[in-house]
Formats: sequence, structure tokens, C-alpha cells
Amino acid sequence: MAIASPWPPPETFTFLNVTDSQGESEADFKLWGRTLDKAFAMFPDARFIVHNGDLTEDPANERGWDAFFRQAAKWLDRVPLMPVAGNHDEVPGQAERFASHFYVPDTGADGATPGTVYSFDYGYAHIIALNTESNLKRQTEWLRKDLKKNGKPWTIAAIHRPAYGGNQYEKIADWIEIFDEFGVNLVLQGHNHEYSRSYPLRDGEIVPEGQGKGTVYVVVNTAGPKFNVLKKDKFYHAVHTQPGKQTFAGITVGEHALTYAAFEVDGAKVDEFSLSR
Repeated sequence: MAIASPWPPPETFTFLNVTDSQGESEADFKLWGRTLDKAFAMFPDARFIVHNGDLTEDPANERGWDAFFRQAAKWLDRVPLMPVAGNHDEVPGQAERFASHFYVPDTGADGATPGTVYSFDYGYAHIIALNTESNLKRQTEWLRKDLKKNGKPWTIAAIHRPAYGGNQYEKIADWIEIFDEFGVNLVLQGHNHEYSRSYPLRDGEIVPEGQGKGTVYVVVNTAGPKFNVLKKDKFYHAVHTQPGKQTFAGITVGEHALTYAAFEVDGAKVDEFSLSR
């Protein structure tokens, strides 16, 4: 299913990536709004936003949702926001309040929490949203079927708890095997409230330069008020840092190249890399 957009997909396009806005008060969500303001100032032609989960602190608090949308209103009336369910969105095992705020493609796994698992095509990219909070095995079956049908040159997955971040969520090991099998290029992650980017990985190891393709895993820190103490570096970390400021990324996808650039809310660059095919 193609994403709904006010513009037709161009050959090359950019989208924004953020995570863990996770506020409670209006002041908390002003940080989220300021992050989007800077992101669109730097990437004014961004076609949509992928949010890697924990949008609010408490999904049952409608005032929090009101503040979340109010601070982003000037952008969300022109670009779609594609959400991923985090552990503060599906609580405990229930995500109806979270999902009721969004309209996402009805392409997800049977038996998964409605509104939390889906995929869509845009330009040269196939983008998959998975839910790390429940029904993992059903999603594994769906993920394999979804990727078998994928004809796009670039594949991007978005999850909340990281496969490779400041730490690893071992319950999604089956997903990592499928990412390897089908050559998923990039996995966007949240949860750890720090910035981390892996080397290209395959079979749990770094892929040496010139010896084939691997999957790059990124956690884009946080777009909200909460920062975690930087965890210990792992063997897979190419970049691992705690800027202590809200962070966002612009991801540009063309037929033969994907470029990822992350920035602090004040515009300072945190990281940049490119993938080619």
C-alpha cells in the first residue's frame, strides 16, 4: 500500500526520523515541537515523518496527546506522521488509545495489535513498522511474507526496542535473521534515549568493507525531555554518543544511494553516512 501524501512520490525524496518525544506537560511537548521546527527548516521538502515510538508518557492521558499534536500541528497538516508503538504506547499489552490517534495502512500481521504493524512503499523505498511490545511470532511470519513481496531497491524497518543500540532486545532475534536474509538496509530504533549507529551487520558480525552488504541500525536519541546516561560501547558501535539535546535525522532515498544525516535541535551535526547499491 502506498502512503497517502499531498505530492506524488518523487524519484528521490527525504523523510524525517524522530523518537521518544514521550512528554507529559505542554512544556515537555514544546521540545518536540521545536525539534520538528528545526528538522523542517533543514529538510523543508521532507515528505513524511517516521516516529520510532514512545510518543507520549501515558497513552491514556488525552491532555498529553492534545499537547503532542498541538505542538506539531503546523507540520502535520501537510505531511503524514507514521508511528511505531513503544512500551509507553502499548501499556500493558493494550494499544487502542495509541492507535486511535492515527490512520495507517491496513497491511499488518493477523493477530498483531491493530494499528501497530504495517508497511508501505514510497519512491524507491519499502518501509516496515513493527511492534516490539507483543505478538512477536505472528509478526515474524508476516515480516517474511511482506519482504518476499518487496520489489523496492531500499528496505527500511522501524522498531522501538533496539536490535542493536545501547543495548539489545534479544526477543527479536528472529527479526534480525530475516533482516539479514532479505537484505534490509536500515533499521530505525528508539527506546534508549541516546544516539547510536552500528557498523553494517550481518549474522551478528560487522561486515568488512568491500565484503558485501549489511544492515545499519540507528537510535536517534530523543525528541523529548528525557536523556539516558550513555551505556557502554559495544563491538557493533560505529558512533555512540549522548548529545544531551533533542535529535532528529533526515533520510534521503534515491535509486542508487541512501543518505542519513542526524542533527541536534540547534543544528549541530551528530552523524552522517551514506549507503550505496
